[in-house]
Amino acid sequence: MTQRLLLPTTVVGSYPQPDWLIDRDNLAKRPPPRVRAREVWRIPEPWLEQAQDDATVVAIHEMELAGVDIITDGEIRRESYSNRLANALGGVDRERPGTAISRAGRPDVVPLVSGPIRRLAPVEVRDLTFLRAHTARKVKITLPGPFTMTQQAENAHYPDEAALAMAYAEAVNAEIKDLFAAGADVVQIDEPYMQARPDQARRYGLAALNRALEGVGGTTAVHLCFGYAYIMKDKPAGYSFLPELENCRADQISIEAAQPRLDLSILRELPSKTIILGVIDLDNPAVESATTVAERIRAALRFVPAERLVVAPDCGMKYLARDVAFAKLRAMVEGARMVRAELV
Repeated sequence: MTQRLLLPTTVVGSYPQPDWLIDRDNLAKRPPPRVRAREVWRIPEPWLEQAQDDATVVAIHEMELAGVDIITDGEIRRESYSNRLANALGGVDRERPGTAISRAGRPDVVPLVSGPIRRLAPVEVRDLTFLRAHTARKVKITLPGPFTMTQQAENAHYPDEAALAMAYAEAVNAEIKDLFAAGADVVQIDEPYMQARPDQARRYGLAALNRALEGVGGTTAVHLCFGYAYIMKDKPAGYSFLPELENCRADQISIEAAQPRLDLSILRELPSKTIILGVIDLDNPAVESATTVAERIRAALRFVPAERLVVAPDCGMKYLARDVAFAKLRAMVEGARMVRAELV
């Protein structure tokens, strides 16, 4: 019987896209796009998918070379974490965008929901099968959550936000089931707006999240964050919505802890969950030493046992320079190895 690896390492989702593929200056000077933003791609449409495939192979190789245990496809094909799925669903107006208030409090261009939300076809299954075919390691793929997509849309069809969120949950549920059938080891739902809008999350967000996870067979995770480091420089030391996730169906909860210097005692409030802990600060271009990473892991072990801890960076690696992202992952892996050796 194979012994379970303590303190496995993973990534939250994204990895830097190469400069030959995407206009990184264009990407960085704008808010994360909620509608499609084809203008950020450097490769013309007839060859774009092939170029994205090639860049995905590079990202897979770099994560493997860094020693990461559970890898993703780097979200290389995405303009943002959420807009790929959100704009592929039926019910989204193909001609007109909508407007919603961003978590920064500014008007943002978003999908306009003008009809019933429905999944027309699998959206990320090809991404997952491509990833699965190019690595022997465990693989994770990420989806935007129903609550976050609701907050990132203008609702012109449903009676209220709760109804829209439940419709999104139905679509996400079908996508998750197909992703596990296609070979995913972990499927992660990204729900950053639960942190940004905790009152609404309590009213209907948790119910929508649980509907998205209903009947799912496989390891699932939910990710909450404070916003990308290149935008959010001053992050609070505590989450406004986190203990509530003890009551969700997900197996794992993914959180930022390095940049915000999170008060890790909050982990006591999630006694049944595996914690994916951010130990790499993405606001600081300096690469952490393995010793620093090990100290951050040891701090978490005061509140959660090693059997329920997964080591990761904070989220938003796509905005880092590639050499910095790779070096930070290597430091993360080495720091985890240091602590793992102490636990044997």
